[in-house]
Amino acid sequence: MKELVITDAAVSVGILILRLSVGATLIAHGYNHIWGGGKIQGTARWFQGLGLRPGVLHAWLASITELVCGALLVIGLLNPVGAAGCVGVMVVAWITNHRPNGFFIFRPGEGYEYVMNLAAAGLALGALGAGRYSADYLLDLHEDLAGSLGLAITAIAGVGGALVLLAVFWRPEPQEAKTS
Repeated sequence: MKELVITDAAVSVGILILRLSVGATLIAHGYNHIWGGGKIQGTARWFQGLGLRPGVLHAWLASITELVCGALLVIGLLNPVGAAGCVGVMVVAWITNHRPNGFFIFRPGEGYEYVMNLAAAGLALGALGAGRYSADYLLDLHEDLAGSLGLAITAIAGVGGALVLLAVFWRPEPQEAKTS
């Protein structure tokens, strides 16, 4: 049986593809929140309706986080910070909007499969590091910002930040009890 050898260059290409995909998705999402559809005012109303108060603050926080962290992932700079932004925004979206709708995105209200996968990709990027084809590599930060430390930064800042934000600002309207 032949031994499988995966080179550092092949891993770095895989990481680059993942960084570009997730980063570009975040940038597009942030752009759409600010300039698409109902623009930032519509995003603010939507967030307010989800219980994120004040809605305008959270619309700007989410949108700017997506733009900045998406760009960080695309260029591979401070990779765990960009990955944490992805994880944080997706965890908040998962809990406030998508969780009650089940797994599949095509269900009414949109399920959580999309945000779950982006959050998982963010955690994976935090652990893997930015790879050889990144600004972190050029600045010789790649070894310091990968592995256990990169994952810890991503998880604590991403998941922890999302949970703190929700604890402080999420005030959803109480649901009326269903009677049988």
